[in-house]
Amino acid sequence: MGKRTSPELESGRNDNGLGGNGRDETIYRNLFTAIVENHLAPGTKLPEDTLAETYGVSRTSIRKVLQRLTHERLVDVRLNRGASVAQPSVGEARDIFSARRVIECGAIPLVVSKATPAALDGLRDLVRRETAAQERGDWRESIYLSGAFHVALIGIAGNETLTDFLTQLVSRSSLAIATYGSPQTASCRHSEHDDVITIIAGGDVEGAMQWMDRHLRDVERTVVFAEEEPAAADLKKILEEVAQRRTKLR
Repeated sequence: MGKRTSPELESGRNDNGLGGNGRDETIYRNLFTAIVENHLAPGTKLPEDTLAETYGVSRTSIRKVLQRLTHERLVDVRLNRGASVAQPSVGEARDIFSARRVIECGAIPLVVSKATPAALDGLRDLVRRETAAQERGDWRESIYLSGAFHVALIGIAGNETLTDFLTQLVSRSSLAIATYGSPQTASCRHSEHDDVITIIAGGDVEGAMQWMDRHLRDVERTVVFAEEEPAAADLKKILEEVAQRRTKLR
């Protein structure tokens, strides 16, 4: 699989592929890709010294990159434990998909009103690439392109703030998929993406909103299948009950 940047940079990136910070931006993009494409599993430790040696930079540069990824909630940094790839809880994973429904369903009226033939052709091209990835069993590529499709679809609305926010949610969705789901079942089915393009092309706002809500709920069901995390144990109560049982057995 070729080197890529994040979904929001599927088009229109700078010629050199970098943002404004040169080497730091390159390191950020590499780590971003490694995380969102699940090359680095949730919970993987990210030691500053190892990263600095890998990229041939100072730990200060690495620290800046990790802080950026932490702000995007793709990395966790804990006192005395260092940095690691974020591992969303079940509740966080559900919140991510809930937020996606709000954003993606809410943007549909704008998308339908601004969908040009060229924009829809761009979506169809992503579907073709997604189909090819699924057919060759490249699930990382398939999941990436699925996310890129959703970002590109909402991008048609022309609201940069919404697009940026959704991009972060899609990136965090990949961590939920890696933590709780199977890539083979969590990836969107490309045929469904074809369906929504047809609905949007027909100008059916309500139908497109219903499709998006159902689609995202279906994806969530395949990903977040774990039960809610148990409540914190009441240590005092447990030990008292154990003591009572021991007394009765004497």
